[in-house]
Amino acid sequence: MSLVDAPLPRGHAPSGRPSEPTVRAMEVGQHLIALALTIIGAIRAIGDGVPAPAAVVAGIAILAWHTAGTFLPGRTTSQTAVVWWLVGFAAVWIAAVTVSPEFVWLAFLLWLLAGHLLPLRWGLAFSVFVFAVVAVAPILHHGSTSYANLFGPLIGGVFAFGISRGYLQLLHEAAERERLVTSLRLAQAEMSELQDELAVAQREAGAIAERTRISRDIHDTIAQALSSIRLLAHAASSRSEDPAAGLALGQVESLAGDSLADVRRIVAELLPAELEDGALAAALERMLDRAREESAIVAELHVDDTLPLLPTEVEVGLLRSAQSALANVRLHSGAQRVVVSLIDAGDSVRMDIIDDGQGFDVAEWERSPASKASSYGLRFMRDRLRELGGGLDIESSPGDGTALSAFLPIRAAAASTPEEIEPTYAEPTDTEETP
Repeated sequence: MSLVDAPLPRGHAPSGRPSEPTVRAMEVGQHLIALALTIIGAIRAIGDGVPAPAAVVAGIAILAWHTAGTFLPGRTTSQTAVVWWLVGFAAVWIAAVTVSPEFVWLAFLLWLLAGHLLPLRWGLAFSVFVFAVVAVAPILHHGSTSYANLFGPLIGGVFAFGISRGYLQLLHEAAERERLVTSLRLAQAEMSELQDELAVAQREAGAIAERTRISRDIHDTIAQALSSIRLLAHAASSRSEDPAAGLALGQVESLAGDSLADVRRIVAELLPAELEDGALAAALERMLDRAREESAIVAELHVDDTLPLLPTEVEVGLLRSAQSALANVRLHSGAQRVVVSLIDAGDSVRMDIIDDGQGFDVAEWERSPASKASSYGLRFMRDRLRELGGGLDIESSPGDGTALSAFLPIRAAAASTPEEIEPTYAEPTDTEETP
């Protein structure tokens, strides 16, 4: 059983692995330690008068059992199978120690394996048992022992067990770094998508704002001037006694009227369609389209007809919140349906995101530390909204889905609606006086 491929004990289950050179070095080192200690034990046993066949058989049994562990299917092996393999290895080692006490030095390998494969409490108990065998073996074979036979293995065992537990900690830290790097990559990818969405939203918002500005300028300048020209021409032609002048003024009045009709049409075409499909709603619809494609989720978007054009900072805040919330829905909720609603709340705007997923315990989430990885998304969302003067309400319970309500005040004055800037021109009549 390789120290690298073995399943980790409870409480040490990181998903990452050391680099490939480190894996190879750990595997080779473990087998070299087993081979070297077994050969030394066999040679010293023969030197102490143990029959060579017995010493060789004991050494081969130890190496065979240790090597058999490498054929276990690595991290997919159950903890129980690994424990029984280690217990069997200890039994083979004890049998070898009954042949010769020189095999006690293989206890160092057992201490390494115990520190890595067993939970701390059971690893300590196993290590104490191994040390007891090491301490008793010389007495059973020679009738006495020495301080060197006790303190040497004791110090070595503590060192070996400590190294093994330290390696577990390194594995845990490496896995945590890998998880953080993966999270950063996902965050970077989401940020890139968000930047694309924001760029599109800003372009659309800019286009709408520019069309609105142009329509107002046309209304306040050209349209008003044409209306005045038409009014003046009509009034002058009604008082003129010169037929030629009256004909010319009538032509001016007709031309001004036709031009005014064209201006009205242009103003009408500049405003309504774009204002009904605002930049934020379009960006949210594209986001939901992508969610439908990636996860086959049923997604709906509802936008209040009375929702005004929003300041850029409000649209950006809501768009970021929507992206984070929908990412949670796709990755964690297991939802089949999600509904996003943009609601006009008077002096504020509210975005509700409701899914039918597995939900979670909000009270427990509120009590959890801010550093907990699973809480980053919602906490960042709430902090971002609070910075803009708004907030985030969360309603959820296990098995009952989740409802998020993000709200922001409309700081800047919303752009006028099409009805507010619809040009109202005075139609000249025969009784109008010249202004």
